[in-house]
Amino acid sequence: MLGAVQLGLFAAGVVLFVPMGMAGWHLSRNKMLFFSCALFITLAVGVHLVPYFPSVTSFLSSGSDSLSSVIVNRDSCFSLLHQVAFDFQELSNNSKRGSWKWVESENVVDCDFQKLTMNDASDLLNGSWVVVAGDSQARLMVVSLLELLLGDSKMELIKKDLFLRHSDYNIFVDEIGMKLDFIWAPYMSNLTDLIMRFKEKKSYPDVFVMGAGLWDMLHVNNASDYGVSLKSLKDSVVLLLPVSSAFANSDGSGTNIVVPVRSPNLFWLGMPKLISSMLKTDEKREKMNDVMWEAYNDELYRSKLLQQSGGPLFLLDVHSLSNKCGADCTSDGMHYEGAVYEAAVHIMLNGLLIESNQKL
Repeated sequence: MLGAVQLGLFAAGVVLFVPMGMAGWHLSRNKMLFFSCALFITLAVGVHLVPYFPSVTSFLSSGSDSLSSVIVNRDSCFSLLHQVAFDFQELSNNSKRGSWKWVESENVVDCDFQKLTMNDASDLLNGSWVVVAGDSQARLMVVSLLELLLGDSKMELIKKDLFLRHSDYNIFVDEIGMKLDFIWAPYMSNLTDLIMRFKEKKSYPDVFVMGAGLWDMLHVNNASDYGVSLKSLKDSVVLLLPVSSAFANSDGSGTNIVVPVRSPNLFWLGMPKLISSMLKTDEKREKMNDVMWEAYNDELYRSKLLQQSGGPLFLLDVHSLSNKCGADCTSDGMHYEGAVYEAAVHIMLNGLLIESNQKL
């Protein structure tokens, strides 16, 4: 039915505009009227016969169907990004090395997620400013991203500086013109202050990954206060999205005009699975337990910070990833093998591809 309506509208346009075009060629009025009538009768018959030819109807409706499927696939593929599985290889020293891949279910295969190569990732992030802010989990995310972009030999040259405790780290990758800043920001207030600095300078990264909670859980241990800080952070993040810029008039006076500026791609780096029995101190085992983790996670969703609950940040679910990797992937119950953060990096990069409708 929809295809017939579409064809009918097309036919009406042809009947209206083709004779007008012919008039521009100075055809006689009688010839033009004859042609218009013949054209109208032919198209009218065609419109009424179209429903009896399914292949034609299918062709006409395929455009609208494909558009809706693109929208549906985009949203469903975002929800499937964390569908990964981990495997382990026995090493000669009786240890194990973890690896990961996307599960091979039909829906995941249809999304065509990609483990990006160094060249792919370099093309995607070419000319970008990437900021990763948070605690040691965020630092491990930076390590995995730089290992992908730089390779093992170059990583060996920078690891000493990158692993300086409780410090920032900055690098400019000349080959692709990418600037990466790691900001040590273990508390929520650190993240809020950082966002306000971006706002004041009217300078925003292209990709912004942030996450905090472990230090708050250990040193403050109050989920309600954490929730208040999350809501404050969310309010600050929202200020990053519409940008008001001042433009000077010809007489020198300024006027505030809201102009559309591309928003940063925003990600929240979730807290990992905490294995209490493996934590290294009594204080950590007492305060950083499953009950407290759940309380902190509940506050995260109540804050509406995440896209998954209607907010601006896409969750990189390190808890899900580390839980799938399991106890074999950690030696201290909170920091995991590189495979977990490598998976998080590729989930982020595939999220960027989906958001920008790109294929590499």
